[in-house]
Formats: sequence, structure tokens, C-alpha cells
Amino acid sequence: MTRQKKVIIIGSGLGGLSSGVVLAKNGYAVTVLEQGVQAGGCLQCFTRRGAKFETGMHFIGSAAHGQTLDRLMRYLEIDRTVRLSQLDPRGYDVVSLGGRRYAFANGREAFIGQMSAYFPSQHDNLVRYYDLVEDIANASSLHSLRYADSDAPLNTEYQLRSINAVIDEVITDPVLAKVLVGNLPLYAAEKDKTPFSTHAFIMDFYNQSAFRVRGGSDSIATALVDTINRYGGEVLTRQKVTRIVCDDTHAVGVEVDGGEMLPCDIVISDAHPMRTLELLDTRLIRPAFRRRINHIPQTVGGFSVYLHFKENTVPYLNYNYYGYQGDTPWDCERYTEQSWPKGFLYMHFCPETDTPYASTGVILSYMQMSDVEQWKGTAPGRRGQAYEDFKRRKAERLLDVLEEHFPGIRSGIQNYYTSTPLTYLDYTGTEGGSMYGNARDIGLGSAGRVPQRTRIPNLYLTGQNINSHGMLGVLVGTVVTCSELLTAKTIYEQIKKAGE
Repeated sequence: MTRQKKVIIIGSGLGGLSSGVVLAKNGYAVTVLEQGVQAGGCLQCFTRRGAKFETGMHFIGSAAHGQTLDRLMRYLEIDRTVRLSQLDPRGYDVVSLGGRRYAFANGREAFIGQMSAYFPSQHDNLVRYYDLVEDIANASSLHSLRYADSDAPLNTEYQLRSINAVIDEVITDPVLAKVLVGNLPLYAAEKDKTPFSTHAFIMDFYNQSAFRVRGGSDSIATALVDTINRYGGEVLTRQKVTRIVCDDTHAVGVEVDGGEMLPCDIVISDAHPMRTLELLDTRLIRPAFRRRINHIPQTVGGFSVYLHFKENTVPYLNYNYYGYQGDTPWDCERYTEQSWPKGFLYMHFCPETDTPYASTGVILSYMQMSDVEQWKGTAPGRRGQAYEDFKRRKAERLLDVLEEHFPGIRSGIQNYYTSTPLTYLDYTGTEGGSMYGNARDIGLGSAGRVPQRTRIPNLYLTGQNINSHGMLGVLVGTVVTCSELLTAKTIYEQIKKAGE
């Protein structure tokens, strides 16, 4: 009888848990080790005074029946327990720019029709733009889940061209060109740097359909853990991996909490690549590789104000709102004390049951790690009065700006809570407290990419830095990583079968 190969997965974010599901379903003995008290990474939620808040995965796309994420959720066996609520298909995203609001509608005809109503002279250009977005998304066999069916030249071209360069070529109205990137806080895009392919994947993902998770995104983590358990695997919390143990040729196990060594055949790390390298003291990892990974730029960090509304006071907002103080969504990461915040994203969390009122929500704006660097190394909840005063000052400023966009909203707020890039660093280990890990930069080319393979033949990487962030981006990374052990064809066939 063949012995089950034992896989240890470091970290229980979406990448770690989904990799665990795929491998457990295929006969591997899976153990996921999480250093925190709850599994989920950015799927985690927290509760304050009876109010529940999401930390990272606020909404998802392409989850209608038969669409890409729906098929992946079926394959991961979480589709029946994770309950979704669709955002307004007539305007799932609303961008406020220059004092005017623009709604993004789901679906080709609705999207083009809606935007053409705002910009009548741009109808033909909008058709060209939409077709290009769709062509790029469909050209990726990973994002479209069509095995061995991709257009590599098209993918390569738009990975090397910036968002603004391509849009300015297609769209001749400068205001529309800015409106179309109004949701860039979803991926922290930077002008002249972020590839158009990143924009295309995000736009296609949400334009097909957009949903929130009823009762909180932690239900996704719970469902994934349940699937792992069903196939004989286990997810253990409060288990901090302090070292990946290697011999002269490969990894032989992991050390937990500086003591116990757990042997295994394969190690997969869902930790940030820089955190993973810190666990490795071996000549198998070359200094040049360490330098390259450690020099990849990170996306900007975020400052969040979590809002607890007074009961039956604030109408539930069934869309995401992107507000800008100036006339452009670009360069909001470049601010001064006086100009912050240049923009913000405002969302409500979806309650368990249908109700016309919101219970909780969040305002999110960019914040550089340098703003809170002086408190780095201090423990959460014990950073001192100066840090609390800093957060309160920033929160009040953000609330003042929100009040300008939604007059009277302040009177509906019962309590609020805050988080900074330090919070992200402490709870997710992401370098610099960045919102989305490694930044995509057309100027870096392949040097800015993190491979799923390492020089250690049985050590693999997974998570948002392997492909991209967000639910679809991370799950695509999971397919890439697990294909190293199962082959891509096997996984695609299993996904197809699960959707039948």
C-alpha cells in the first residue's frame, strides 16, 4: 500500500486553505499550521460590542451560476455553505469624481449603455475598451478555466503596458479615462507602473457579477476548513512555524514555536515570500534570489475605520462607493498631512438576513507604513497614547470627508474602530503592512514576479503574491501551485467535473 505523502502548509489564508483542499481531495495528508487564534488570513472577521466586521475580503465577483468563481467554489465544496448576496447589477460600483457619480453596471450591454449615457461621444471607444478587457481575461486559461487554451502574446503585451497608457490610447475623453480606473483601490494601482492586464482581470471579474458574503467572509474560511477535515486533513491554530528544516537537498519538516519538529514530504508556504525566506537557513536558497524577493516593491498600506451604526438608522448600501476629493483617482498614495485623504472606499457589510438597514461598514483609505513606523515593534493594544491619538485624528478626518459625500452619516454612527498598516503587518505578516502584497510593476518584468517553485525541490509558495490578490487571483495561484504536484490538466478536469 502506498504511503500518503504528508504536506505541511504554513499559513491559513485563502491560498493555504484552498491548497489544502485541493491536495486533501487528491489523497495527500494535509496539515495547515496557523500562528493566530483563528484561521482565514484576510478572510478573518472580528467582533466589537456585538458588531461583526470583515478585515479584507469585502466582496467577490463572477460568482453567478456557471461563472468562474462559482465553478471554483463548487470544486472546493464550499458553494452550499457560503451564502452570497448580489450587489446592485445596475451599479455595483459607484465612483464619485469631480462632484458627479458614475455607476458601473454588470454585463456587457448594461456597462456600455450606462457609461455611454454619461459620455455619449465615447460609445464606440467603450465597446473597444470592453472588448479588450474581455479578450485579455479570456486569453488566460487560468482566469477562464479553459485548460491549454490561451493567447500568450496578448497576455504578454498587456503585462508590459501600463493601465493609463492603454486606456489613454482607447478612450479619448479624459474624464471617462479616469472614471474607468475609479475602482483602483481594489488593487492599489500606480500610474505608469501597474500593468493593464491587472486592471482587465479585475474589471472582467466584477463586471460579470458582484456579491457580498452574508454574515461575513470568515464563513469562507470555515467552509474550507470543513472540506479539509472531511478529507482527513487538519487545520491547527496557535502553531507558529519558526523554521523550515532542510537537509543538503530538500526540506524535511518544520519547527513549531522554536521547539517541536514536524516531519513532512512537502512544504507549502502561504506566508509572504519575505516571511518565508526568514524561515530558511539553507544554502539551497541563493543570496541572489533572497535579494530579488526582498527588493520587490509592495503595494501601499491602508487605514480602515470600521463603523458600527445605530440600529435601524443607516440604509443598507448595496454597492461600493469610491469617493475622490480631487479630479483623479491616480496618485492617492502620494499625499501630505494636509492633502490626506485624497480618496476613499466606503462599503457596508452584508448582514445575515435581509434588512433595509446596515449594521456595520468600513471606510478605507491609503496609508503609508512610514506614517506609523515609529510604533513598529510594539504590541497591538499596547502602542501608547500617541498612537491612539494619531488614529483618532485620522479617523475623524476620514469621517469628515465621508460626511461631505453622505450628509448626516455621522449622526448614524454608534461606535467606530480603526486599523493601520501596523495592524496588517501584525495579523497577516504582509511586508510593510501592504494591502495586497507585492506590487505589479511593468518596469520590473520577470524580476518582479514570485515563482511558485523554489530551489528547494519540495518547497512551494502559494497565496496572493504568486499570481494576484483577491479571491479569484489567489485561487488561480492555488491552481498554479498545486499543479506542481497534480498537473494542471488533472485540476482542470476536476473543476469541470465538479461544475457538471
